[in-house]
Amino acid sequence: MHDIQSEFDGRGIELDEVGIGGLRYPVCFDDGFLKQGGIADVTVTVRLPHDRRGTHMSRMVALVHEHVQQFDPREFPQVLKAGADLLEVSSLAVTVSMPIGTPVAAPTSGIESWQVHDLSVMGRLDGAEATVVTHVTCEVTSLCPCSKAISDYGAHNQRSRVSLAVTGGGDAPYPLPVHEAVQLLRGSASAPVVPLVKRSDERALTMEAYDHPVFVEDMARDISLACRDRGFAHSVSVRNLESIHSHDAIARIIGR
Repeated sequence: MHDIQSEFDGRGIELDEVGIGGLRYPVCFDDGFLKQGGIADVTVTVRLPHDRRGTHMSRMVALVHEHVQQFDPREFPQVLKAGADLLEVSSLAVTVSMPIGTPVAAPTSGIESWQVHDLSVMGRLDGAEATVVTHVTCEVTSLCPCSKAISDYGAHNQRSRVSLAVTGGGDAPYPLPVHEAVQLLRGSASAPVVPLVKRSDERALTMEAYDHPVFVEDMARDISLACRDRGFAHSVSVRNLESIHSHDAIARIIGR
């Protein structure tokens, strides 16, 4: 059959990204510490040369089927190189997004439950150079330092969403495992979020938050400082879902 996608295109315009998005596919995530299966949302794109009419999108699904169903982020560069060969391109990007759970224990009762996080791992190959960005989002509790300082008793607190993206490459494509990123994010807050608690746990978490008030600025800086100390290229985002305001409070550190 005639391969229409490989036809010559004379308009002279290179496409930065072309491919498939929103592909939902069973994936088993295994980074040597966490091993969990689920349905991932996968995006595969290539940079299309100016003289090629189209790309082979069915091959992108084949790439996911053959190389992403068992997904180890430490081996992502090899997946990207296999994809570049299959699609006959020099630039390729693959993003795998899925929820991932980490076990947590209530502070006094010790009851175990699972906290679920949003995970996205984006790999990009440009020529011979591969980079991998691991993005983890975690829910925590924050208590306002200003509210605590000006109130006769109590202080407003809220659930916060903190996100960390760490960029790896070369011999260290996955420098910060997901479970370590989660520990870092939970440790930056006034108190962790715990799905299953008894009354004694609720008391302990409430008092822990009161003893450790933080602004969004504090959380963003503390997370970034920990990454800088370990030499990680990173971005940080913090959003407080404010409990007494009609707005959210946000802080971001981009590309450090």
